Amino acid sequence: MRGTKQSLSIMHRHIEIASSYLLAMMKELKGKMKLFDVYPINPINIVKGVGSLVYDNHGQEYLDLYGGHAVISIGHTNPHYVKRLEDQLHQIGFYSNSIEIPLQTELAEKLGKVSGKEDHQLFLCNSGAEANENALKLASFYNGKKKVIAFRKSFHGRTSLAVAVTDNPKIVAPVNETDNVIFLPWQDETALEQAFANNEISSVIIEGIQGVGGIQVASESFLQKIRSLCDQYNAVFIADSVQCGYGRTGKFFSHDFAGINADIYSMAKGMGNGFPVGGIIISPKIQPVYGMLGTTFGGNHLACAAGLAVLEVIERDNLMQNAAKVGGYLISELKKFDKVKEVRGRGLMIGIELPEELAHARKDLLFKHHIFTGEAKPNVVRLLPALNLTKAYADRFLEAFASVIK
Repeated sequence: MRGTKQSLSIMHRHIEIASSYLLAMMKELKGKMKLFDVYPINPINIVKGVGSLVYDNHGQEYLDLYGGHAVISIGHTNPHYVKRLEDQLHQIGFYSNSIEIPLQTELAEKLGKVSGKEDHQLFLCNSGAEANENALKLASFYNGKKKVIAFRKSFHGRTSLAVAVTDNPKIVAPVNETDNVIFLPWQDETALEQAFANNEISSVIIEGIQGVGGIQVASESFLQKIRSLCDQYNAVFIADSVQCGYGRTGKFFSHDFAGINADIYSMAKGMGNGFPVGGIIISPKIQPVYGMLGTTFGGNHLACAAGLAVLEVIERDNLMQNAAKVGGYLISELKKFDKVKEVRGRGLMIGIELPEELAHARKDLLFKHHIFTGEAKPNVVRLLPALNLTKAYADRFLEAFASVIK
């Protein structure tokens, strides 16, 4: 009897311990932090990348023609890029802008040389939204005006002022709404002239090629008209080059095709090949004042090492010329497909507009042919590959694309 009582006591104790453990586990699971679910995610886990190829955790190879929203400009794990960052990590990764950072000066000089804007000034930040935010603020500091002209289907970022000049009400919170932004139809010169008439315009912000808007190319004459009106009314021309810049179109800035200089160029994405780097190139007519702009992480040692590596590879490997050549080949071949409604873009920034019955094309390219591409609503497939994309990989895409749209 005594042994039975002892056994029951031990069993009850084990049950208590087990119950306590289960309760603790349930509490842990209940309180476990989750990701804020704002991204529609493909069920693919990419764990490795080399050049224009990436691999998932099952070893499946994919051709990357999107580069994570035009970010991968010189290819995944480019050896020179990796060494630049690794060498810098062994020295110092970060210190604030309260001290001299010679790498910033080196980056500015290299950027001036490669872009052809050697007389301009560089302010470094961390992202495209930040770059546009600072550009708009700087323009208002310069001329003391408040009104900004932006365009339909534009996308300039998600921060306060950048999202206010973005034509997508779904991502503009009430706190971001402002009467200071005037949205005009794309490439409407008459509407542009009328908007300037009251002389209240601080700046005009325009993508040389709209990305999210469906790869809409700004005409040379329209960009020239903006330049002329900005000169006439002392407004600031902001060239949003976050996606369409950094050599992607065959010229360093897509706005360069118009033969004009903007007052401020905003940059990010391909600037760091995956490392968060952003910046604005500023005309010499806009003078700096201590405190007017600032950033904690912008222009840190690692960011500058990444930025320098990208420019060095672009220059060394003639990647702007390659983007023009391979991009031109792709555009020419894509225009031969009868079912394609329109092919738009320059260099390796390409939009393929498809009829509604081919809305499945992007998913088929990904899940049947293992090729990453982007999209713009409603039915535009976007190509934004690394600037060193080869013709062989271009042909691999064209073969898969032909299969998909049959």
